[in-house]
Amino acid sequence: MTRTASDTHSPGAAADTDTIRVAVSTVIFTLRRLPGSDAVQVVLPLVRRTRDPHEGQWALPGGWLDVTEGLDAAASRTLAETTGLAPSYLEQLYAFGAVDRSPTRVVSIVYWALLRADEITDATVENVQWFDAAALPELAFDHNEIVDYALWRLRNKVGYSRIAHGLLADEFTLADLREVYEAILARRLDPANFRRQVENSGTLIPTDRFRTGSHRPARLYRYNQDVELADRGPLDARH
Repeated sequence: MTRTASDTHSPGAAADTDTIRVAVSTVIFTLRRLPGSDAVQVVLPLVRRTRDPHEGQWALPGGWLDVTEGLDAAASRTLAETTGLAPSYLEQLYAFGAVDRSPTRVVSIVYWALLRADEITDATVENVQWFDAAALPELAFDHNEIVDYALWRLRNKVGYSRIAHGLLADEFTLADLREVYEAILARRLDPANFRRQVENSGTLIPTDRFRTGSHRPARLYRYNQDVELADRGPLDARH
C-alpha cells in the first residue's frame, strides 16, 4: 500500500480560499546505534511525498484531522497509516499556522513521540525512511522548523523529567541511561556526576538483577512508575 505524508495538500483539496484545513503531524524520535560504532544518535522516520506540492520531498508523517475524531486519536491513526508505528509516548507539541506555510490555508497540530527500540518493526514500509535528526535534508513545507523545535523541546525536557524512559527498555543500566542523555544532549557526561544525580533524583528503583558480560556485572534499574514520565499540566488529556 502506498504511504503518503502529512499535510497532504493536493490541488483542489482545499480549493475554497475561505477554508482552513487542520492537519495532524508527528515527530517520532528513537535512538539508533551507528554501524561499526559505539555512538548512538537520535533518528526519526520521514515519509516521501507522492504528490504536489513538494512531490518527491521528505516530510513528517501525518494527515488530515477527521471531523469525528479528537487530536490524540488523529495523531495515532495517521501514524499507523503512514508508518505502521505505535509509540509508547505521544504528546502535543505545538500548532504551526503561518499563512504562507502551504499553498492552501493549513494549520498543523504537531505531536512529538518517543519510540523504544523494541517497538520498531523490521517490516519495510513504502516511502518511509529513517534519518539522523541532526542532519536532515530540506523537508517539505516548514517541517525542518518543526523538527528543530521538537529537538529543542526534547533536550529541555530531559533535564527536568524522566522523559528518557520513553527511549529505554523496562530495565536498564545507568550506562544505558547515560547513553540516552548523551545522544539527546549531543555531548558527553561525566559518569560519576551522572550516577550521583540520577540516584538522588528519586525516579530510579534498583533491582536485584545484573547485566553480565565482558565487563563487571552492572546493576539493572527500573523507573519509579509513581513518577509521571513528563508533567502534562492540568489540562484534560482529551484534546
